[in-house]
Amino acid sequence: MILVANEDAAGQRLDQWLSARMGEAMSRSRLQALIREGAVSVGGSTVTEPKRKLAAGERIELLQPEPEPAEPLGEEIELAVLFEDEHLIVIDKPPGLVVHPGAGNWTGTLVNALIHHCGASLSGIGGVRRPGIVHRLDKDTSGVMVVAKTDAAHRTLSEAFADHGAAGDLERAYAALVWGAPRRDSGTVDTHLGRSGRDRTRRAVVNPQRPDARHAVTHYRMAERFVSPEAEEVAALLECRLETGRTHQIRVHMAHIGHPVIGDHDYGMAFRTKANRLPEPLRSAAKNFPRQALHARMLAFRHPATSQIMRFETPPPADMAELLQVFRSWG
Repeated sequence: MILVANEDAAGQRLDQWLSARMGEAMSRSRLQALIREGAVSVGGSTVTEPKRKLAAGERIELLQPEPEPAEPLGEEIELAVLFEDEHLIVIDKPPGLVVHPGAGNWTGTLVNALIHHCGASLSGIGGVRRPGIVHRLDKDTSGVMVVAKTDAAHRTLSEAFADHGAAGDLERAYAALVWGAPRRDSGTVDTHLGRSGRDRTRRAVVNPQRPDARHAVTHYRMAERFVSPEAEEVAALLECRLETGRTHQIRVHMAHIGHPVIGDHDYGMAFRTKANRLPEPLRSAAKNFPRQALHARMLAFRHPATSQIMRFETPPPADMAELLQVFRSWG
């Protein structure tokens, strides 16, 4: 789309002028995102700053992306299936796999893989972009997930996750490799979480009186301590069990008690320099670990049709297992 700035455009911000011209066809926030992505040029030069001021007579070109499909499509993506019947499927999610389509990740997600694998049997409850999904793991968190294949299974499992296992039929345990080590071998982090004031995509411990505050409880237990020759507790492997299931809960809670998850670029960057004090090859292994070292190692739930308690456990994936082995070899 090519537009020419008129006399009234002189001195206006690029995003404001484009928004007025586009009307309801495209929101201002969407236009700002397109500008930052390099989809807008002024006078033949790409502009990436939405507040760039216009001059009368300038030629603006907007490259509109192809519209995304209304519903996600099936894609042949390999799944590690732990269990499957006509009611549900349990998978071991690898790190790097986004659970459901969203901004910047419209394809290549777990939902795309499930649609291909399960076909028409996949439940549509929860919206077309989240068929069958009753809980989620962050993109870079690995581990056990259950997905519903029927409406009835979706309702039952969703209720179990909604009350966080208060009825005693849901258990979730994570393996978390963290910087340092808590003084006690076990403990509980009991806070309220809400959106971070610095970055709305992140969570933070907040005042319980805030409108967006959500109660969050994590229980942790020491599995291993990694101690340097100088008797410094450099890292620890914790088992974390969720009493609630908030976004980024374990990652925020571990950072809150001063032991962020290794590799967590959102909540643990302040501890990245700790790796510089480690000897090789541990220093490189810790500094270059590309994601949070967090694995959903166990999930137990009541089968929605048979009422049988189902329990699934998986070891950490290869990258986290290798990192743990380096710590063990050094310690």
